[in-house]
Amino acid sequence: MQRNFKTPILKAARRIVVKLGSSVVTTDGDVDRTRIGLLTAELSRFHDEGRQIIVVTSGARAAGLGRMNLRSIPTRIPEQQAAAAIGQIRLMAIYEECFARFGRHIGQVLVSAADIRDKTRYLHAKNTFENLLSLRIVPVVNENDSVSIDELKFGDNDRLAALVAALTDADLLIILTDVDGVYDRDPRHAGARLMPLIDEADSKAVISEVSSRQHGRVGTGGIESKLEAVRYAARCGIASVIANGRRDGILTSIFDRESLVGTLFKPSPSPVGRRKHWIAFGAPVKGRLVVDQGAREALIHHGGSLLPKGITAVRGTFGVGDRVACYGPDGDEFARGLAAYDSSDCERIRGRKSDAIEPTLGYSIGDEVIHRDDLVLLDTGTPTVSGSG
Repeated sequence: MQRNFKTPILKAARRIVVKLGSSVVTTDGDVDRTRIGLLTAELSRFHDEGRQIIVVTSGARAAGLGRMNLRSIPTRIPEQQAAAAIGQIRLMAIYEECFARFGRHIGQVLVSAADIRDKTRYLHAKNTFENLLSLRIVPVVNENDSVSIDELKFGDNDRLAALVAALTDADLLIILTDVDGVYDRDPRHAGARLMPLIDEADSKAVISEVSSRQHGRVGTGGIESKLEAVRYAARCGIASVIANGRRDGILTSIFDRESLVGTLFKPSPSPVGRRKHWIAFGAPVKGRLVVDQGAREALIHHGGSLLPKGITAVRGTFGVGDRVACYGPDGDEFARGLAAYDSSDCERIRGRKSDAIEPTLGYSIGDEVIHRDDLVLLDTGTPTVSGSG
């Protein structure tokens, strides 16, 4: 494989989201000031070159452990939230100090999954990022762990970083962890081979086949959550790199055309648009519609809308405009969309032709339960927006 395969993608990257994992920014249960200093030096050079940098950092809870006289992340949620509340202040102070050495300033952005799910808050968050970047401020992002509950239980900041990359229309997502990239098998195996390039079309198979499931002592995300994050980014048209953030000069090496470090994921050649990205991944799923095989085929292969006749079951309670998941007769989710009718009305009209909607309900707002413009097909199983740490 030629070494310059990454050049066109990386050279064009002007807005970059860099995720720093717990295994990178912490050591022995405390913040690694030296490592953060080295990474911010590289990021500042990128900034000087005219690139826009957004940092998504883990480590807030680890930063708070010392103040609580603990050596590892507690298991109880209230204690985790307390550690995050204490550690956020300390962690941001370290980033501000490190970036200030190079004449840069940071803006702290605390994000929760709810901010992505709610469309109004989603747009406000986007505007915040745009204003910070226009002022040449480096946004430093973390999950709002001090008040989050569900987000503390699953994944790492990998998914959050991918969501921020999509939210800000980034060109590149870099996930730095404590492994050199993605291997074709457990990297502890003598015959393990680093995979320098993965196409979006192959990434689903890679997620299924990669056997390494490493979890750090203070971090919560493994290689699986990172693969899901980069696959999500690829679907949004964003290239990604997974690389070892414990290596000196790693960011410079990633952009060096002669250096083969990390694993580069190519973006999808046909990414979903911003609105459909929000429909698929941003809002909470409020209910399920089970459809027959004919309706499934019409949606997948013929670009159709979901009509009431194709619905065989309605599950959950949802209102007009809520996001619902579409399941085929095989039980697999294959699409998500915004409902034009609430769950009780969907139950009344399911299995009926569209011209029976008005006689059945006494009103009609259209022939479709989900219009094609409000529907997104999935090809990755069930996506999620939860993640923390």
